[in-house]
Amino acid sequence: MNFAQRLFGFAIFLVCVSITLEATRGQGDDLYSAIRRRMVQSVVVGAGVTDKRVIQSLVDTPRHEFVESKLHNMAYFDMALPIGFQQTISSPFIVAFMTECLETKPTDKVLEIGTGSGFQAAVLSPLVKNVYTIEIIPELGRRARETLTRLKYDNVLTKVGDGFKGWPEHAPFDKIIVTCSPEKPPLPLIEQLREGGLMVIPVGERYQQILYVFRKMDGKLKAEALRPTLFVPMTGRAEDQRAVKPDPTNPRAVNGNFERKLGENGFVSGWYYQRLLTWETDPVAAPEGEHFVTF
Repeated sequence: MNFAQRLFGFAIFLVCVSITLEATRGQGDDLYSAIRRRMVQSVVVGAGVTDKRVIQSLVDTPRHEFVESKLHNMAYFDMALPIGFQQTISSPFIVAFMTECLETKPTDKVLEIGTGSGFQAAVLSPLVKNVYTIEIIPELGRRARETLTRLKYDNVLTKVGDGFKGWPEHAPFDKIIVTCSPEKPPLPLIEQLREGGLMVIPVGERYQQILYVFRKMDGKLKAEALRPTLFVPMTGRAEDQRAVKPDPTNPRAVNGNFERKLGENGFVSGWYYQRLLTWETDPVAAPEGEHFVTF
């Protein structure tokens, strides 16, 4: 075999490898798509999310693109995942639930506090006119901007800064979503929310939080408690102003015997991640007192 024949053979080999890689890559995309669709049906729709636009956005948003490659095989479990700097990407259900609670419209201008990986902003992108998202950790903010740009979420604007201050240059906002937890809603965010607008935000102590939806009426927030939750704290000025500081040397269990009555929202006080949970009354079966829970 002469040199020209060997060169031609090598070229054919490269073409075959290229075709094989493209086919494999296509199969991978199809595989993620199928897994993502099953996840959404099981843990998003299955847990009670009904907004069809939100459901479709979860189906279309490639969550694996917002985590490190070593975590791709875990991207479609209903769980938070680490993204570095002691931060996490929220579970698919909580992202869908919070998005549904925003009651998004195609004309909305939305402010997000806590960009993180950029996943929540990506889910919001096809549902609203513009998303303005702020991240306090520079490295995460830059990484999220690169990911959102690469995936062509062109109506998402990113900024590195303290989310406590909001983004006054673009206010007022129709909706505000906060993906980290302050002790109470920051005043600048209240001021930047338009009259009649909605804010979805987890507030409370470091490890005891409630997810609320607030509606601005006559310049004040009207609160509706949604469910117990657990988010990373809002750092910066919000953390500096926290009245009740966490005490990691003295941990405590809240409502450890489940004796507290269910709240108006139907959830057991103090406990995060309640799915298909029933508060039972049986003095004989209860380990302590009269109540316990079953899942």
